[in-house]
Amino acid sequence: QVQLVESGGGLVQPGGSMRLSCAVSGFTLGYFAIGWFRQAPGKEREGVSCISSRDGNTYYADSVKGRFTISRDNGKNTVYLQMNSLKPEDTAVYYCAPRRGPYCSDHSSGYWGQGTQVTVSS
Repeated sequence: QVQLVESGGGLVQPGGSMRLSCAVSGFTLGYFAIGWFRQAPGKEREGVSCISSRDGNTYYADSVKGRFTISRDNGKNTVYLQMNSLKPEDTAVYYCAPRRGPYCSDHSSGYWGQGTQVTVSS
């Protein structure tokens, strides 16, 4: 069955960096776009970034543009989110989720990982 396992979260000081990983199984990552989402306490889940499988295009929320970088290693069935210049407002549980097709504009697959907590605080 489809499984997504996020890792790499933790506590980091403002201005610091962190790399999240999402290991997938049960489907071939190379055929699907996949995105990172986050949910802060008391807020709705929001899209952070997405990477297409067909053309490699990447997309970022305005709030993280220039600070976060999404990448994928299809051979390792893993997606990464490199986060630099972290701010307290980046504190949230981060999730990865594949789309139904190769483009970020495709509908959500409905599959989610369990999430990894990122806390940015001094």
